[in-house]
Amino acid sequence: MDEFKFKVSGMSCGHCQMTVKKALEQIPGVSKADVNLANGTASVTAEPARVKIEQLMQAVEAAGFQPARFD
Repeated sequence: MDEFKFKVSGMSCGHCQMTVKKALEQIPGVSKADVNLANGTASVTAEPARVKIEQLMQAVEAAGFQPARFD
């Protein structure tokens, strides 16, 4: 398992946080997603052969939020 970390902007409440978490957890190969509202970050544990960070970021964007890689 690999851990993917990235920024998520646009979250303003617990509902937003759960929306991002659910969007990430629906991706096949994701075993765990932690979304931190206060820090505006997401941390995802997933199978590297099945999941790429681009897929994770696309799911966040489709849920209505703005993902970004750490610098």
